[in-house]
Formats: sequence, C-alpha cells, structure tokens
Amino acid sequence: MSNRLMLPISRRALLSGAAGAATLAVAPGLRSPAIAQNAPLKVGLMLPYTGTYAKLGKFIDDGFRLYVEQKGGKLGGREITFVQVDDESKPEAGTDNMNRLVGREKADVVIGTVHSGVAMAMVKVARDTKTLLIIPNAGANDATGPACAPNIFRSSFSNWQPNYPMGKVMFDAGHKNVATITWKYAAGAEQMSAFKEGFTKAGGNVVEDLTLPFPEVEFQALITRIAQLKPDAVHAFFAGGGAVKFVKDYAAAGLGKTIPLYGAGFLTDGTLEAQGAAANGLKTTLHYADNLDNPANVAFLKAFKDKTGNVGDIYAVQGYDAAALLDVGMKAVGGDDKQRDKMIAAMGAAKIDSPRGPLSFNKAHNPIQNIYLREVRNGRNEMVSIAQKDVDDPARGCKLA
Repeated sequence: MSNRLMLPISRRALLSGAAGAATLAVAPGLRSPAIAQNAPLKVGLMLPYTGTYAKLGKFIDDGFRLYVEQKGGKLGGREITFVQVDDESKPEAGTDNMNRLVGREKADVVIGTVHSGVAMAMVKVARDTKTLLIIPNAGANDATGPACAPNIFRSSFSNWQPNYPMGKVMFDAGHKNVATITWKYAAGAEQMSAFKEGFTKAGGNVVEDLTLPFPEVEFQALITRIAQLKPDAVHAFFAGGGAVKFVKDYAAAGLGKTIPLYGAGFLTDGTLEAQGAAANGLKTTLHYADNLDNPANVAFLKAFKDKTGNVGDIYAVQGYDAAALLDVGMKAVGGDDKQRDKMIAAMGAAKIDSPRGPLSFNKAHNPIQNIYLREVRNGRNEMVSIAQKDVDDPARGCKLA
C-alpha cells in the first residue's frame, strides 16, 4: 500500500488545482470499469496536521490507516492509496485544498476534516463534483442538515448530538442557572445552541453566553466574568490546545471548587495528559468513553497502541470508523466504486460494531449513537452512565431526511 505525502501547497498550486476540478465531473467516466477496479482507490486525507488541531488530525489519520492495514491494505478487495493535504484549520483555504484533491490529485474519496468552517467548504465542493466525502470529525450541523447530499456522510457527530443531552444532565444535577463559554465560530455557536435547547427544555436558565474569537486562548477576562456572575455551573466547548489552556486556567483561578465545570467531551478528549490534575473530576458528554468495555473497543485500543505507541481516543475511533464505513460500501460493489448508488445505499444502511458502541446512520447520513456521561478519573474519560441512548440528530433542513 502506498502512502503519498502532500507537503503544504503553494497558492499557485492551489489555483491550478481549482482549475483542474472543473474536469472532475466527467473524468471518472473516461475510465473503463476494468481499469477503475484494477487501479487503487485513491483516498484523499484532508486534515489539520499543523496548528491547534494537529494532534486531532493525526489521530484521525492513524485510525483510518489502522483499519485499512487490518484489512490487508484493501477495502472491499480494492487496494487503497493515499494523498494527504494539511488544511491547517483555515476555512479560507478550504475550497482550494479540496479542489486540489478532487481535481488535480483525482481522489476517489475524501476524508476530512476537523474544523467546521473548513468542512463546509469541502461539503460545497463535494456537492458540486459528486465526490464521496466522509467527515471524521467536524460537527457543523449544516453538513447533514440543509447542505446534506447522498454522497456526504459523517463518522463522527453533529454539533447538536453531544451537547443536547448535557442540558438534562446538568439540570438533574441541581444546576438551574449556568453560563456557557466557547470560541466565537460556527462549531461553538452550534454546540452551545444545542446545550441550551436541552437545558431550557429541562427547566434551566442560561445567565450569559461568553465567547472569544477562534483560536484565541486568552481566557482570563472571561474567567473573571464567570467569577462575577457566580452561576451554578459552567458548560464549555473547546478542543485541542485551547481546551488544555482553558481547563488549566479555570483550575488555577480556583473556580472549580465553587462553580463546577462541565463540557462537550472534546474539552478533555486528547488533552488529558497535557491538562494533568486540572482536569480531575470534570464531567463531559460524548459518543465515546475511554473505558467502554466492549470487545470492539478493547481490540481497537490494543491495536492502536501497538501501531502508534499512543492511547486511542475518539478522534482515532472516528478515523477508524470512517474506514469501516467506506469498507461497507466497497464490499457492496465488489470494489467498483463507480456503482455509486449501490455503494451509497449500503453505507446508509450500515450497522457498524464500533469501539464507541452500536453505530448506524439516519437518512441524512449522520450517525445514530449513544452519548455517554464521562468523568475524568486517573487520567481517563471514564463512563459514568449513558446520558442518552441512540441519539439521532434532527437533521433540520435536510431534504434527504
């Protein structure tokens, strides 16, 4: 199995790729079925390999490659080759990067990305070119909402999914008046909207929404504001390096002793080693917990550790499941990805025995999955309970649903 690494792309190259994309819609038809099946399936990995979300992108990549390696370098009997692009979590470069992959590089399938703004640029190109896109992290609701399409899937979550159940969790814990805090960008707004939907439905009140521009990490003024507000608790969404600094700053301010901190699971996933003792006791909701005791998770964690030397997390799981989902489609068509309708139908009907637990898909191609309440104990996000079983995103605005 080959692994072709794409170095950061120049502006000139990006523009060339954008021009090349115009021919993509007709190019696949020029290849005979025999040639298409004998040639490797080219998978484009468009992920952040540098910047705030670099670790997340690397774990998604490693998880995807692990699954492919376990299948002997093939999915559905078809050899897999890779072309890789660093999207740097820059929405302004998202369209050009995606056009480069599907135009000049002629990726048959694209896997990406982490940042919601970049993902939505990818969604538009995927819709325009009919390229099969599997989103292994970015939770932008619109991707499986108003912008949904038959050729677009998620192996991750919508921003609504992990946050809506937390509303009832916090209200039931006795927190009636809370503050929220996040970055001021699409993912943050959607995650907090979902939390507020669940929290107010349960009877709670949000006293103030606090934000700062992405990816800034100067939290002190907002932490001071939380101390002034004295809410019963705080619900937060940050990820990657921002999550590390926020949790440590919150603990250093001493607020955790009087104002409990909760969050979407990204607050503590992939960040616990760096957060250290500051994260102890934090409760979050997510579609994965480190100590899920099912055979698929036990096997996955061992295999991931053996391959990478790292402990697997939700990002690695989402990459792994993206490959598993693609495998379902490729098996259904005997490796011939040009049988697109049959392939998409099989992927939509997939029932995957995921490390996260049972995984299936709704008509908008968003996962249906359990959301777990976890608590940080002994450096792990350990399951406390199932916050809500078989959570199905409402897919508002999707005409497929």
